[in-house]
Amino acid sequence: MIPLLTADEMRALERRAIDGGVSSLDLQEAAAAGALELIPQGTPLHVLAGPGNNGGDALALARLARAEGRSVEVWALASEPTWKGDAALQAKRWEEGGGTYRFTEDPESAQLEFGGWVVDGLFGLGSRLPLPEAAQAWTAALAHREGRFRVLALDLPTGLDPSRAEVGDPLPADLTACFGFRKICHGLRPARDFCGDLWMIELPLPEPAPTLWLNQAPGFWWQGEWASHKRQHGHVVIRAGTLGMSGAAVLSALGALRMGAGLVTVLADAEVRAEIAAQVPEAMVKTWEGTLPEDTDVLLVGPGGASEIPAWGGLLVLDASALRAGEGHRWMARPRTVITPHAGEFARLFELPKPEPEDTDARLAQVRAVATGPGVLLLKGHPSFIAGGDEPDVIVNPSGHSGLSTGGTGDLLAGMVAGWLGRFKDWSNHDAGFVRHQVAGATWFHGAAADRMGPGPILVRELGAAVADELRDHFKEWDGDWRPLSGR
Repeated sequence: MIPLLTADEMRALERRAIDGGVSSLDLQEAAAAGALELIPQGTPLHVLAGPGNNGGDALALARLARAEGRSVEVWALASEPTWKGDAALQAKRWEEGGGTYRFTEDPESAQLEFGGWVVDGLFGLGSRLPLPEAAQAWTAALAHREGRFRVLALDLPTGLDPSRAEVGDPLPADLTACFGFRKICHGLRPARDFCGDLWMIELPLPEPAPTLWLNQAPGFWWQGEWASHKRQHGHVVIRAGTLGMSGAAVLSALGALRMGAGLVTVLADAEVRAEIAAQVPEAMVKTWEGTLPEDTDVLLVGPGGASEIPAWGGLLVLDASALRAGEGHRWMARPRTVITPHAGEFARLFELPKPEPEDTDARLAQVRAVATGPGVLLLKGHPSFIAGGDEPDVIVNPSGHSGLSTGGTGDLLAGMVAGWLGRFKDWSNHDAGFVRHQVAGATWFHGAAADRMGPGPILVRELGAAVADELRDHFKEWDGDWRPLSGR
């Protein structure tokens, strides 16, 4: 997991570092030196220095670049610029070395003469939207550069709020030098799209305790002993499949099987039992008669129109038709429960207004408000959010693309979640947070399989095959255990 910090969380880390004996000026120098290394030698630099600490970073970079013999111009937002705190000290150092400032009221004309690299040091961690008019003039002028120069953003592109996914009128960066840790704008779209290539600049900071994490590939997968058998790999029971909706049952069964479930049993309505069995011979397909197999490890209910939830005290995954209006809080309060709604189902579950799909901040705020208790919420979308499990933070999943916007991908994902969870047989040894992290792992592989297939429409059966390929590439067998491949 990669931490995604708010501006306040980042400032708190910096204060802890300073209280521990690290100079704030040293942090600024380290940030500037690391960012400068990203710019090739021999290219002219046009450094935009704002009035705050981001401007201080820019001035430090300009001074270091000039000391290396590079061609550097510093552009300010006022004809007689002033700075405070560390930025004022950096300005003094720049001026003592003979540095001067340039200013224009017409950035559009000025940038026509630019080449090489522009360093965006206007507004960083302290950004507030909307931007001042002088900064807006620069972002508008440089946004349409038509390849004549490249832009390096210091910490984040001007026009982004570090703590949000929303954008103002940002200056798109070709490269962003992220200082210390990623901020929320570095991980959530649409803000992420304006950062270009993201490079981390290490700083002497303590470890964070963020409220948002960027999901990564799981670091392990329980494979079992070399002499293990199918019942040691989990029995996933799926109550799914009604007349006219047999495909969802097939896809959820395939999802569980692709994630390595040892046994999969589909309990379907009598009218569709045979057609489901014909499409997924690897699963046992039986007519639903109101009872569950005694050796059930995970129960998935909902794909393919099944809405009745059997009495069951064990690990429960609910999807689609099983997600009834107003019952969200009930399921979040139930231990060992996973709910997997899309945006519309989520709104009905918790009786909330449905935010626009592109309003990532609103979706995240709603997730934070309802994801309390031991239950685990997987809100599907781009990005997907995983929350709950008696933990206050939220996991955001970045893998996947718009090709997943087709019928059946959610059924496959629900089966994958159940199949992945089924491999951890003895849930008495695992807390709710462990369940949440396994849900995040299955979600990552679902999206990674789509990324593996490339852009464009996806046939869900083919996505299942890509899941298996992704698992095989990600893990290798060594001394009877399964370990992640190096470098992934």
